[in-house]
Amino acid sequence: MALPFARSWRLCLWGAKGCGAGVRESRRGITFKLEEKTAHSSLALFRGDTGVKYGLVGLEPTQVSLNVERFREWAVVLADTAVTSGRHYWEVTVKRSQQFRIGVADVDMSRDNCIGLDDRSWVFSYAQRKWHTMLANEKAPVEGIGQPEKVGLLLDYEAKKLSLVDVSQVSVIHTLQTDFRGPVVPAFALWDGELLTHSGLEVPKGL
Repeated sequence: MALPFARSWRLCLWGAKGCGAGVRESRRGITFKLEEKTAHSSLALFRGDTGVKYGLVGLEPTQVSLNVERFREWAVVLADTAVTSGRHYWEVTVKRSQQFRIGVADVDMSRDNCIGLDDRSWVFSYAQRKWHTMLANEKAPVEGIGQPEKVGLLLDYEAKKLSLVDVSQVSVIHTLQTDFRGPVVPAFALWDGELLTHSGLEVPKGL
C-alpha cells in the first residue's frame, strides 16, 4: 500500500511556465534541498540542507523526530522537490566516501527499504571502487569511470531515462532505463564520508 508522502513534496512541472520559470530558463533543472524528515538517524545534513554526512553512531534517537517519512533501516535521504515531467540535471560532489548510491526514487517508496533494492528507485552505486546500476537489487556494471570528485545526473522523465554524467567531459557515461509510475525525487544513500548536492543547474549543451 502506497504511503501518504507525495503531498509533502513540492511538485514541479518544469518548462516555459513551470514553477514560475521564464522561457529563458526553460533548460534549468530543479532546485532542491535534502529533506531532513526523511533522513535516517545516521545521517546529518549541512550547508543549508544541500549536503549530507554519515556518522557511524548517528544521532541520538531522542533528538530525531519520529514520523512515517523517515528511513528506518537504511542510511537514505530524499530531496524535497518532486519531478513529474521534463529534463533535469544536478551534480554531486563526493568527499571521503567509498560507498554511496545516487539516483531517484518514488516519493512514496517504503521507508524500510534502501534505494536500489526495490523497483521504486533507480540508482548508480559506488562500492569497492566500482560503479553499478541498481534496480530491484539487480546490479549491472558501469565501465569507463573511476572515482571522480564530482559526477552529474541527468533525468529525462518523459523518456524514462536516468544518466550518469562525466562532468569533466560533459558526456553521458551510462543510461539507466526506468519505469516511473508517478512523481520521483533525487535520492541518496551514504555509508561513509559526505556528499554535497548542486541543483538548479542548466542541462549542459549536448546532453
